[in-house]
Amino acid sequence: MHQTPPWSPSTWAAVASLAFGSLALVSSELLPMGLLTPLARDIGVSEGAAGQAVTLTAIFAGIAAPTIALLIGRTDRKLIMLALCLLVTASNVAAAFAWTYWALLGARILLGIAIGGFFALAGATVARIVSMDGFGRGMSIVFLGVSAATVAAPPLGALITEAYGWRAAFLAAAGFGLVALALQAVWLPRVPAGGATSLAALFGLTARVDVRVGLVAALLIVGGHFAGFTFIRPYLETGTQLGAGAIAAVLFAYGLASLVGNAVAGPLADRSLRSGFALTGLVLGAAAFGLAALGGSLAPALLFSALWGLGFGAAPVMIQTWMGRSAPDQLEGVGGLFLAALQFAIALGAIGGGVAVDHYGPTVPLGITAACGLTAAVLIAGRSSPGTPRDDALAAAR
Repeated sequence: MHQTPPWSPSTWAAVASLAFGSLALVSSELLPMGLLTPLARDIGVSEGAAGQAVTLTAIFAGIAAPTIALLIGRTDRKLIMLALCLLVTASNVAAAFAWTYWALLGARILLGIAIGGFFALAGATVARIVSMDGFGRGMSIVFLGVSAATVAAPPLGALITEAYGWRAAFLAAAGFGLVALALQAVWLPRVPAGGATSLAALFGLTARVDVRVGLVAALLIVGGHFAGFTFIRPYLETGTQLGAGAIAAVLFAYGLASLVGNAVAGPLADRSLRSGFALTGLVLGAAAFGLAALGGSLAPALLFSALWGLGFGAAPVMIQTWMGRSAPDQLEGVGGLFLAALQFAIALGAIGGGVAVDHYGPTVPLGITAACGLTAAVLIAGRSSPGTPRDDALAAAR
């Protein structure tokens, strides 16, 4: 175990600018959840159709993540990040002035491209700013913007919509994009490319055992989470008979705990990646099992939802750090694979959970989450952390 060197003020500012970028991007992605009804009414579609604005964003983010790394060559990554901030701003302005459903979907496609590009490059950018010694802490700060957006964006969007209309909410999100652009223009240093990513190198990453292990663990943890959490409200309404106020409290406890999980994940990943990653899956699985088995009243429901948030809040940092250490020479390529797997896992988990809740009841999706989390914990516990001396020695021997 070694001590990570302290960061300079300029390093903190650079990482903070990336965190604000992730806040602007994910706030924009989740914004429709808080204003779906008036948006659907104004553009003349059903709420279900309007909700596909979120789905389409995720699909194009998954496509763009590995693709952008192939297209940008050796362009300074700071310029790419600034262009992506401009793109998220343009997307929100276009959505604010969209008068047809297809115009709205076009605006959301632009947002998906911005999200995919940003998170594909974020890991490599952080590594070049803070080095791999502080990679986990750096990614924890970047993903803090994601956690904050997850908690705050839907209710803030609803409040702005109530006061000024849903178009004003999109304009506010565009303002966030401009602030992120300004912060990165001032605080983010030049980030020269470590090397251009090729298609052969991208596919070659899947030949690395630790990369495959990380991708499988990501599919289990993220897919398992969305299989259960997407349908947690039906479970709380029928399985625990909680009212709307109590359900809101449970979800708020989850949101706060996810912020804590995100904050502690970075230092833990830097010090003991394998243990922290395995613990993440274990906490997630145990929380889902406990909620299904013992969450029959408000107090245990609050406890286990908070544990769930703690586990899943740490997950993106752990996964990204594992993937980065598995391929430190191809950080942008492995970042693209990570985000593509993340989006695929979200879709797969939501579909699997939906089938389970329709055919077997609202408790079964929580069982899927528990099984996936515990399986991921066993998988990671059986490996040594990538980048450790033992792994390097084995690689040299091979």
